[in-house]
Amino acid sequence: MDLSQARKGRLVPRMGGRVLADALVAQGIDHVFAVPGESFLDVLDGLYDNRQKLKLVTCRFEGAAVHMAEAYGKLTGRPAAAFVTRGPGACHGSIGVHVAMQDSTPLLLFVGQIPLADTGRDAFQEVDYRQMFAPLAKWTTQIDQAARIPEVVAHAIDVAISGRPGPVVIALSEEMQRDIVEVPDVPRAPVAAPLADPAALARLEALLSQARRPLLVLGGSGWSAAGREAITEFATARGLPVAVGFRRQAVYDGTRENFVGDLGVGADPALLAKARDADLILAIGSRLGDAVTQGYALFTPPGDVPIVQVYPDGAEIGRVYRPVLGIVSDLNAFAVAAASRPAPAAPHPWDGWTAELRRLREAGREVPDYAGPLNLGTAMRALDGVLTSDAIVTTDAGNFATWAPRFINFSEDQRYIGPTNGAMGYAVPAAVGAKIAFPDRMVVAMVGDGGFLMTGQEIATAFHHGVAPIVLVFNNQMYGTIRMHQERTYPARVSGTALTNPDFVRFIEAFGGHGELVTSTEAFVPAFQRAVASGRPAVIELAVDPEQITTRATIADLRAGRAAAKPAAKPKRTPAAARPTGAARGKPAGTRA
Repeated sequence: MDLSQARKGRLVPRMGGRVLADALVAQGIDHVFAVPGESFLDVLDGLYDNRQKLKLVTCRFEGAAVHMAEAYGKLTGRPAAAFVTRGPGACHGSIGVHVAMQDSTPLLLFVGQIPLADTGRDAFQEVDYRQMFAPLAKWTTQIDQAARIPEVVAHAIDVAISGRPGPVVIALSEEMQRDIVEVPDVPRAPVAAPLADPAALARLEALLSQARRPLLVLGGSGWSAAGREAITEFATARGLPVAVGFRRQAVYDGTRENFVGDLGVGADPALLAKARDADLILAIGSRLGDAVTQGYALFTPPGDVPIVQVYPDGAEIGRVYRPVLGIVSDLNAFAVAAASRPAPAAPHPWDGWTAELRRLREAGREVPDYAGPLNLGTAMRALDGVLTSDAIVTTDAGNFATWAPRFINFSEDQRYIGPTNGAMGYAVPAAVGAKIAFPDRMVVAMVGDGGFLMTGQEIATAFHHGVAPIVLVFNNQMYGTIRMHQERTYPARVSGTALTNPDFVRFIEAFGGHGELVTSTEAFVPAFQRAVASGRPAVIELAVDPEQITTRATIADLRAGRAAAKPAAKPKRTPAAARPTGAARGKPAGTRA
């Protein structure tokens, strides 16, 4: 479209709500996730006029709607839009905004707003969203003039996808949505991404040539298939060991011989020890944040090891760790440029180092002995064999979430996503959003019993929109992560972490879905295969022994370790005996009936 046509646009009278819906279409947005509210009725009407171009996904909870939009953006690299009502709706949705911010996911959140005339009166559901979301989003604004809608939406998308991607929040004053205006749509204008300086690439190669124990740490969002292929070529041609950041398994093929594991919550202690011995860290896409650096303790700020950091936003380079070389570049463009440079001929000085790290990775995948009927390590190894080659796995927050990264090597076309901010209640809505985005791919959600009852009702959204994710509910009748910390700090003094749960199988069956209870390792794969074959939304409840508190320690181990570390002056406090439960359903001791 030439500039004169762009200026003319569609100069026909339109209500603000219609202008907004048209603006989303003009900017390439094709999915909207929402819980309807009276504060944006006019936008809902505008969406009706665009129903062939904009898929409106009606959700049951505002927080879940934003999680769905975030998962969509994380998997596609393109922002989706979420709409929530003012006041309580915005508060509910704020968790998803924080997820998008910490995960660097492009997202648009629109919030209905009170009439301008009532501003400052503490009116019904009044909130100043520019203040509320200021620390949670990349940009927060409010549209008070309908004529400015196309301008603001276009800029919001530019902000959401540029540099470090993230969420943008836009409040919509009530009367503005009804105003009749004649304004042109704004076409999408591609923004050129920053490219790596060739001199910086040469400097990187020079630093690498001096290393003997390098470690490539991959992270970040927005990786394309071409970018992942290029960074794989760069790493494999040089024999570099590759670790991924917290919940960034989607970036690199875990089946490759140079993949050595993940840095984050539940990371292999052997890998962490080796990472401390590295003499060069290549952080590509990683901000080297809290989780990846084990609370900024893996390396000592500002940096006791040479670091090369590549990131699309210069403000993030050197935020905590000062690199010897910082490169501001689009990650995909950097990967392609780096892969195109000649690689040093094998053998490489670090080949033995890479082989040792890979050996430790394989040793870490060995399933520890466990005498109970359901061994989660064995079950996850088995799941690795039945996931489709392009499966998408979403995970919630909790100790259960450390089993999959340890025992599953996610391959090139598979995706594993989860909230790096530790938000519970993410996995189920994220799985629904993923299945809506990719209806022909297998989508599996992993969630604890605590997280499932926060947003598990979004199974209803899956039914409503005709998609069928499979949900694995790890039921150990407790908030496991907090219980772990209790046992480490205050052994046997259990306070506030026990849960009483419903029958999760009957829960999904009430919707018309497929449900199974798994109480043994051998029963897991057949149950999973039946769930897939059903073609319906499914819940597989895993009756987890609470004793399996982490992938590397039981509750008894934690108590014993704490007791050994403490002076013997104080007498031990003996916990009350647990009531036997689960007999009616043949469950191991400690699981619910």
